[in-house]
Amino acid sequence: MTEIPDAQPKPPLRKGYLRSFARWFLIGVALLWSLAVLTLVAARWINPPTTAVHMERRFQAWIHHSPYHERYEFVPLNQISPDFQHATIAAEDGRFYQHHGFDWQAIQKAAEDDMEGSRIRGGSTLTQQLVKNLFFGTGRSILRKGAEFTLVPVAELVLGKRRILELYLNVVEWGPGVYGAESACRYYYRTSARNIDRQRSAQLAAILPLPLKRRPDHMNHYSGLVLERMRRVGW
Repeated sequence: MTEIPDAQPKPPLRKGYLRSFARWFLIGVALLWSLAVLTLVAARWINPPTTAVHMERRFQAWIHHSPYHERYEFVPLNQISPDFQHATIAAEDGRFYQHHGFDWQAIQKAAEDDMEGSRIRGGSTLTQQLVKNLFFGTGRSILRKGAEFTLVPVAELVLGKRRILELYLNVVEWGPGVYGAESACRYYYRTSARNIDRQRSAQLAAILPLPLKRRPDHMNHYSGLVLERMRRVGW
């Protein structure tokens, strides 16, 4: 009587599905990353019509059935007061012109402050904040941080400091539905970003960490710190 050899065990279907899922997931991540890179390249010449933060706020208003009016006007950097530019850098990223996307000194200081429970602001640079605004919204996650980490050097390379500053000043949130320097100046002070003075520039820069909770006319103490930082570097 001839013995029938044992059939080779088939690999579990579950493992096959997992491998297939992992492969397609990685392909999807690579495609999304490539799209983000192309968007950054295009942003060198094309002003973004919207950002992830803008869309997030619209969605939140729709979910909560709350009124929402968006103010977003993009203006060239030469139409934004140098005082406003300098105040924003002094408030958010004092080493903007020295680093290449990541300020490791600020990151270390923020980590130390976290451990001591006395953190005042994060270690994110303007470049990091721009990438987050454009692609990720206000949420926090390890995946988002990882994607941001890979896109920040690309932004520095393809955009350059002047364009990064121009984009940041124009897309950043300055209040409920208020995006960009021009809209912020007109909303709070009824003036243009070109004509805003030094004191008001510092007051507006002071609300950036919490733009939905702060108002510039309540920021005299912190705006004084911003002005002092500006004076220290000769601005």
